[in-house]
Amino acid sequence: MPIRIVQLGSPRAPDEGSRIGTVRRPPRGVPRAEFASRDFYDVWFPVLAPSLETMKLGQAAGTPADWTAFTKKYRSEMAEPQARHALALLATLSAQTNFSVGCYCEHEAHCHRSVLRELLQAAGARLAP
Repeated sequence: MPIRIVQLGSPRAPDEGSRIGTVRRPPRGVPRAEFASRDFYDVWFPVLAPSLETMKLGQAAGTPADWTAFTKKYRSEMAEPQARHALALLATLSAQTNFSVGCYCEHEAHCHRSVLRELLQAAGARLAP
């Protein structure tokens, strides 16, 4: 029952389970009642999203050095107690149920999802490839 790391808004896999949005803001222009039915997320969990300042760093990252600065800042935020506890919770749940976590970014390699994948794995989570 591994965790899937997904792009929010993409079609769900048949056995994906609940979708958790690890984003700073809800999707624009989508009524709250339609978040799940439009394949965004079932539960909003912004504690694992980058802060607004850090998110802007990631979006503006145009060089490897910029991306490294973003990942360092995001990892620092995820080392805070509330985020560490959330990562541990998801890692524990990954052994018991199907679910996914995600963000809106098109490419995982240039998104906090890539770092979140590493952090979940380090916390002992079972992850889908």
